Amino acid sequence: IDEPVGGGGGGGRRRDCEENKPLLGEMSEGNNNTKTAGPCKRSVHHCGGGGMRYKLLHEGDIQVCALKHPRTFLSKILTSKFLRRWEPHHLSLLDGSLTSATPTGYMETPLSYSTIEDLQLLSWDNAPKYCVQLSVPGGTVLLQAANSYLRDQWFHSLQWKKKIYKYRKVLNNPSRWDVVLKEIRALVDMALSSPLQDDSIHQAPLHIISTLLAENSSLSPQDHENIIVAIAPLLENNHPPPDLCEFFCKHCRERPRSMVVIEVFTPVVQRILKHNMDFGKCPRLRLFTQEYILALNELNAGMEVVKKFVHSMHGPTGQCPHPRVLPNLVAVCLAAIYSCYEEFINSRDNSPSLKEIRNGCQQLNDRKPPLPLRLLRPEPPTPPPPATLLPLTATSSPILVELERNNNSANAKRNADPSGGNGEPNLIDCLLVSPAVNTLSIQLPAQADRVLGCFALILKMLSDYDDWRPALASLLQPIPFPKEALAHAKFTKELKYVIQRFAEDPRQEVHSCLLSVRSGKDGWFQLYSPGGVACDDDGELFASMVHILMGSCYKTKKFLLSLAENKLGPCMLLALRGNQTMVEILCLMLEYNIIENKDTQLQIISTLESTQVGRRMYEQLCDRQRELKELQRKGGPTRLTLPSKSTDADLARLLSSGSFGNLENLSLAFTNVTSACAEQLIKLPSLKQLNLWSTQFGDAGLRLLSEHLACLQVLNLCETPVTDAGLLALSSMKSLCSLNMNSTKLTADTYEDLKAKLPNLKEVDVRYTEAW
Repeated sequence: IDEPVGGGGGGGRRRDCEENKPLLGEMSEGNNNTKTAGPCKRSVHHCGGGGMRYKLLHEGDIQVCALKHPRTFLSKILTSKFLRRWEPHHLSLLDGSLTSATPTGYMETPLSYSTIEDLQLLSWDNAPKYCVQLSVPGGTVLLQAANSYLRDQWFHSLQWKKKIYKYRKVLNNPSRWDVVLKEIRALVDMALSSPLQDDSIHQAPLHIISTLLAENSSLSPQDHENIIVAIAPLLENNHPPPDLCEFFCKHCRERPRSMVVIEVFTPVVQRILKHNMDFGKCPRLRLFTQEYILALNELNAGMEVVKKFVHSMHGPTGQCPHPRVLPNLVAVCLAAIYSCYEEFINSRDNSPSLKEIRNGCQQLNDRKPPLPLRLLRPEPPTPPPPATLLPLTATSSPILVELERNNNSANAKRNADPSGGNGEPNLIDCLLVSPAVNTLSIQLPAQADRVLGCFALILKMLSDYDDWRPALASLLQPIPFPKEALAHAKFTKELKYVIQRFAEDPRQEVHSCLLSVRSGKDGWFQLYSPGGVACDDDGELFASMVHILMGSCYKTKKFLLSLAENKLGPCMLLALRGNQTMVEILCLMLEYNIIENKDTQLQIISTLESTQVGRRMYEQLCDRQRELKELQRKGGPTRLTLPSKSTDADLARLLSSGSFGNLENLSLAFTNVTSACAEQLIKLPSLKQLNLWSTQFGDAGLRLLSEHLACLQVLNLCETPVTDAGLLALSSMKSLCSLNMNSTKLTADTYEDLKAKLPNLKEVDVRYTEAW
C-alpha cells in the first residue's frame, strides 16, 4: 500500500515559479526588431498549493461490485443495508480501459474510460466502507478500498486516466485550431493542478501535444508560438520529448528572433544543462540545445547574448554549483563542431586510407609504370608524387591532406626505409603540413562557418573560468575532434586560445593535459608544435608549453627524452632564434646525456653558440662538464639536419657559430630556404650530400653550387622550383652519382643532356616531370 505523501512532496509539486526571475539579465535588449503578438508566458499561480499528494496508480488490488439499475432507484440501492456481494480483483489502469487480471464476474470485460460517465467519492455513515462510484450506462460500478487515502488515490488516478484518454482522442483529430489551443491550455492546467505526483503527469500531456504537432506540420508561425506559450509551464520541471524537441529546433531555425526563444526556451535549456544528461540516449535534447544557442547568436547582440547565457549557466560565484553544466556544454560544442565537417567526414569512404597517405602509395590516377632509372640507394628518400596532396572528395570543396614531414630523429629512420612501416600511421602525423604548402584547402559553407565560430567561442569562454579549466582540459585531452577539423586552419586558430589558457595555468592537473593520453598518441603539445598542422606562430605557443611543463614535475629525463626523440628540430630552431626556454632545454639534453649521436651533439653545441644567451648558458654548462669542450675540439659534425621552417637567416646564423669543415651530409628538406642560402653552402668544402626537398631553392642557387661544390655526389631537388635553366648548370658537377628531380619542371631534352654529360650518374628520379 502506498503511503500518503504530504503537500510538501517534491516530485509531484512544481517548484516555485521562475517567471519573475531574470533568465539572461538584459540579454534581449539588442533585439529591437523583435515583434511578438502578445505576452509569451501565461501567469500560472497554482505552482505549489497545499493538500494531500498521491502516487499515480497503474495497478492494484481492490473490491468490485457492479449494479444494474435505473438511475431513479440509485439512491435507494446505495442506502440499502444489504448490498450485493463484493469480488476481489487485481485491476490495471491501461491507457484506454480498466481491466482485471482475472476477467470474470463483474470485470469479465474491460471497462473502457469512454463508457464512464461520472466518477464520485462515496462513504457510508453507518459503516466504514470507502468507495469510488463509476457511473456507466445502465448501472454503477463500485470500487471499495481499505481506507480513505487508497480510495482517493484510486479516484484521482481513474480521473486522470479518463481525462488523458479524452484529450488524446480530441487532439488526435483536430478541427479548429482555436478550439485546439483552448483544449491544450485546459490539458496543461489539469496537469498542473492534479494532486498526483508522477513523471507521467507532465510527460503524458507533452507527448500528446508532440504527436499533434508531428501530424500537423503546416501550422502558421503564430500557431507555433501560441502552442509553445501554452505548454511552457509544463516545461519548467520536465524535459521535452524527442518529437517536441524537433518542433522546438524548427522554431529556433525559422524564428530565431522570436521572444519565445528567450523567454520560454531559456529555462528549458538551463534545466537540460544542469541535469545529469545522457545525450547518447537523448540526441534531440542536445540538438535542441545547439539550435537554441545558434538562435541566440542570431540576435542583434549576437555573441554577447551567448556570453551572458554561458555566464548564467556558471553563476556569479567563482565556483559553479552545477557539476553537470560543463560536460553537457562541451558535449553540445563537440557535436556542433562535428556537424560542421560532416559532409567532409562522409566522404572518407572514397578517400585513401591513412596508411596509404602515410606511405604515399595512392596515386591520383593509379598509374605505376616502370621508372627509367630506379633509385637503389636509401638516400635521398624517394618523395611521393604530386598526389602528396590527396583530395578527400566532397561535394563542396576538397580537403587536402599532406604527407607527414616531421623533422626529428625518427625521420632519419623513415628516410632509411622509404617504404614506411606496416603499422597504421598516427592520425596527426598524417595531417602535418609541409612548410612549402603551409595551408590546407578547407572551405566550409557559410552556415557551417557561423556554427563553427559560435561554438569555438563557447569553448574559449569555458576556458576562462578557473574552476572549469581542469575538467575542460581533461575532456579535451584525447583531442575529440575529427581530423578534418584539425586540418582546418580557422578552427585550430580559434582553439589556440584554449590551449594557451591551459599552458598558462600553473596547476599541474591542467597543463599536464597538453600531453597525450597515452604513449604513441599525439596530444595538443605535438599538434601545436612547429611542424604540427596547427602551428601558425613559429613555435611561440610550443615554447610556452615546454616552459610550463619543465617548471612542474616534468623537469625529468623522461620528458627530455621525449623531446629529443620527437621535437628536437623545433627545439633547435627556436634556440637558434634566441628562445631562452629552448636554450635551457638543449643544455639539459647535453647535461643529462640525452643525445648519444656525436654529430647531433655537435649540432646542438653550434646552435647554442649562435646566440648570446645560448653561448652564456653553454659556457656555464662547460664549466660543470669539461668533456663537452673536448668533444667540440675534435671538429664539427659530419651530418647536419636543419629544423623544419628554418630560413636563410637561421642557416647563416648556425653555420657562422662554429667550424663545419667536416660536414659531409646536409639536409634542408622542408625548410623555407631559398637560393640566397647558396652563399653559405659554398663555404662547406667537404659537402657530398645535399637534400633540398620541398624548399624554394631555385635556378640562381643551382648555378652558384655548380661553380663551387665540385665534389657533391648526392643532390635532392624534389618539389623545388628549378627549371631547365638551372638544371643544365649541373652538367659541370661530374661527381654527381644520385640526382632527384621528381616533380620539377625538367624537360626531356635537358634530361638527355644531363645523362650524356654526367658519366657517374647512376640513380635518377624524374617522376612527374616531362621526362618521365
